[in-house]
Amino acid sequence: GQVSRLNKIIDLSLFSQDFFGKLYYSDKKNFNYLYKIYIDNVSKILKKVGININTAPVLDVRRKNSHKIIGNRSFSANPNIVSKLGNLCIELYKKNKIGTVIKHIPGHGLSKCDSHFNLPIVENSKKELINKDFKPFKICSSFFAMTAHVIYKKIDSKFVATQSRKILKEIIRKRIKFNGLIISDDISMKALKNSISINTKKAFIAGCNLVLHCNGKLSEMKEVARNSPTVSKFIIKKTSQFNDII
Repeated sequence: GQVSRLNKIIDLSLFSQDFFGKLYYSDKKNFNYLYKIYIDNVSKILKKVGININTAPVLDVRRKNSHKIIGNRSFSANPNIVSKLGNLCIELYKKNKIGTVIKHIPGHGLSKCDSHFNLPIVENSKKELINKDFKPFKICSSFFAMTAHVIYKKIDSKFVATQSRKILKEIIRKRIKFNGLIISDDISMKALKNSISINTKKAFIAGCNLVLHCNGKLSEMKEVARNSPTVSKFIIKKTSQFNDII
């Protein structure tokens, strides 16, 4: 949809998750046929470029007042449809030997601002979040998950999910039961108010396994590297199961 890192190579702006969500709702037979063609072709492009992981699908449940940054990137306002199409997306990429990253865990749909520029604060109850927004992440199985730069006030009123030990441990690991690698959303986004080095450290301390940096500024990339733990041979060996899908 509207967010693509390869938009200079191919224009996929028309084929948002909302586009396919509406197609599924109106014509399931054609949806299954066309969605497979879409993912097969995206996979071919990724392989030609040399990429074996795609940061998709977005499993955020669209809400009435969802900010447009989520908007058409969501499959649906129905968590069951989001879960069903999310699992299909993961499976189709897996068949193409492309890894997937479910995002933005535990759920970004209730945010009323764009975390690229501002800090979203969600005040809905924990019960509501578990029953709706967190649901697709519990149902869909992927090796990677990307965190939300969102404060869930009823769970942790101080830290965004990316830097919240409570959310990463109690919600993502224990409640959602995600046991793969947790990747932070872009550590240079404006929702995070501290320096790159502090934001990097906080993400790792909270429980992120990897930190993502996207804006291409070399000085910031060096800061992320300096404040990241060393990847040991032991860790590489422990994650060798990823070879199953690549």
